[in-house]
Amino acid sequence: MSRPLTPLALAVLRLLNEEPMHPYEMQQRIRDYSIDQVVKVAHGSLYHTVERLAGQGLIEPVETTREGRRPERTVYAITEQGRDEAYSRLREFLRHPAQEYPIFDMALSFLKMLPPEEAAQLLDRRTVRLEAQLAAHDTVLTNLAKQGLERVSVIELELCNARLRSELEFVNAVSEDIKNGRMTWRPHDRRNGENNDK
Repeated sequence: MSRPLTPLALAVLRLLNEEPMHPYEMQQRIRDYSIDQVVKVAHGSLYHTVERLAGQGLIEPVETTREGRRPERTVYAITEQGRDEAYSRLREFLRHPAQEYPIFDMALSFLKMLPPEEAAQLLDRRTVRLEAQLAAHDTVLTNLAKQGLERVSVIELELCNARLRSELEFVNAVSEDIKNGRMTWRPHDRRNGENNDK
């Protein structure tokens, strides 16, 4: 194996572990199962990932069909090597916390660049968006539960919602602390020759 499986590659192998399918069907299932909520799926990246997995022998074409004037569709199946790699990578992801670099964490570390009033306003706007995301995720979870999916099939969405709730509570608290003067600073602004707060 030349390099570790990416999350998207693992998602493809997970889908093919259920049954053979073509990339368009994988794309549909990724949306239907809300996998795109936990795995970044950029335009064209799925097809590139499928090609790479096939080149590595982790999946293999089992059928090619054509309907009318549509382009050929190749159905892929997971190989034994692919199944072994998927299980190995999944175990690694579960066992070892990875160092991640969330953008919001970075933005908070630079908060002192802004005046406190502006920072509080921006955090308040973030809470509105977080509330909307949380409501949307709750709706998705409710709908998936109505479809009879087992909890283990939506556990990643539960974690996503728990993170959203936690972030929402934290952002609200920080915004309130700024507005009530419990958290203060003077922004550093070299344009005006200021170096107020290090």
